[in-house]
Amino acid sequence: MAAHLLSYLLLALCTLSVSADVSVSIDCGSSDSYKDDNLIVWTGDDGYVQGGESHSVQSSNSISRVMDTLRVFTTQKKNCYHIDSVRQGRVLVRASFYYGNYDGKSSPPTFDLQFDGNHWATVQTSSTVYVYHEVTYVMKKDSISVCVAQTNPAQFPFISALEVRGLESYMYVNVDDNYPLFLRRRVAFGSNATIRFPDDPYDRLWTPEVISGGMIPVRSSALFSKGLTLADQPPPAVLKNAVTAITPNSTLQLSMGFPLVPAPVYVNGYFSEVAVLGPNQNRYFSIFKNNQSFSQPFSPPYENCTELYTSNLTASVNTTFSLVPTNFTTLPPLINAMEIFVIGDELTNGTNDQDVKGLASLQKAFGVLQGWSGDPCLPAPYTWDWINCSTDPVPRVTALFLGSFGLSGILPDFSTMDALQIIDLHNNSLQGPIPDFLGTLPQLKTLNLANNQFNGSMPASLSNKTGLNIVVTGNPNLCTSCPASPKNSTQSSSGCSKKDSNILAIMFGAIIPSFIMLQYLWETLL
Repeated sequence: MAAHLLSYLLLALCTLSVSADVSVSIDCGSSDSYKDDNLIVWTGDDGYVQGGESHSVQSSNSISRVMDTLRVFTTQKKNCYHIDSVRQGRVLVRASFYYGNYDGKSSPPTFDLQFDGNHWATVQTSSTVYVYHEVTYVMKKDSISVCVAQTNPAQFPFISALEVRGLESYMYVNVDDNYPLFLRRRVAFGSNATIRFPDDPYDRLWTPEVISGGMIPVRSSALFSKGLTLADQPPPAVLKNAVTAITPNSTLQLSMGFPLVPAPVYVNGYFSEVAVLGPNQNRYFSIFKNNQSFSQPFSPPYENCTELYTSNLTASVNTTFSLVPTNFTTLPPLINAMEIFVIGDELTNGTNDQDVKGLASLQKAFGVLQGWSGDPCLPAPYTWDWINCSTDPVPRVTALFLGSFGLSGILPDFSTMDALQIIDLHNNSLQGPIPDFLGTLPQLKTLNLANNQFNGSMPASLSNKTGLNIVVTGNPNLCTSCPASPKNSTQSSSGCSKKDSNILAIMFGAIIPSFIMLQYLWETLL
């Protein structure tokens, strides 16, 4: 069967303390820290992002304190938040956006959203409501980056809130860990308000369903005193309500919210009886897909929960799901909660770690480069402005284009970037000797160091490297014809080292007196 009935797990219901080591709530555009009505502690975004401008939305459009401010990015094609020192594991990341006509233009922008070098979503913001996107995945590193990227001219990306929540390792394991889950819907049927923390210890957002003509909301009398839970841990709060069909013979049609085009999806349905049934009562129904049976008949338990899931399904907006009663049931079908995800493409491992290390050394040495964050090469259309990358599954950085970047000081060691073919550092104020490691880069074909303040002599590793085009004009203190200098030697204004000058002084000191003596003897003999 494509749908599977999961066995019950006798586990104590988890609380936020289980995942408290991964709980980050960032109020973007704000510098304040505060606790909201849901007991969630929010912090400003100063420590998580560089660049961007803080703005307040129009007060008449404000939804909540978190949505009062935003950070907008008007420079660079990709701008990122970086959350460091996160315990590796399964996480839920949620990004929220509320335009609120902050710029007075009544023109909500559209832009791309990314995480850890992976494409996440195209964000279409609204003038009247806030939108959010949520991804659940297993981290590959101990940090998280969330980026917004401009896709349309004059439409500047922004972000209002960013949240990270830790999940248990056994949650949502019915999909391979190498694939992310993008939330489409998470519904609490029969509820009249959104359910989140503290009712859900993992702070998932369970939104109410709009009651249609074929639904009847019902309230559960179950207390769930035994604390039973399933692997994906639906909180009891979402099981306290449900919807049923109108009559025992009625079918309950579900609104799935599948994407427009066919895509792989992961669907969880949660079913819990709402009352103690009498001896002559029963509730049996099956799940139908496109009007064909998709599961065996089952009966939801009281003060417990049945979870039915499917993770090997391709669905689109034309795919329908319904709950169909059996011929012998006395009660109509019901459902308490549902989660629908689109299964994303395989997670990337990101840019080669050695290249990331080398780029980090450049950013540490030159503050002007620190505005770039997130994965350097991925997603491919949004590489950093001053690098080129290969198209390998794990990209390599193949070029540095840092000409006229206002760099000054000593060039740091970035020898780990051994796939570099082009290094362009012209027209800066770089000082000191040309580093030896540049000549050891095996793929290097072009090195442009023109118009800097390098001194010393050309390293032998560069002088002897075949097939390398070197440009060093405009470095007045650099001697290109001198042999390689000792590590600590300095250059005179003529381009020759002090050691060479001393040798010349000794030579002339010996030759000139000898010449004078020979001239005296010659004149005496005459």
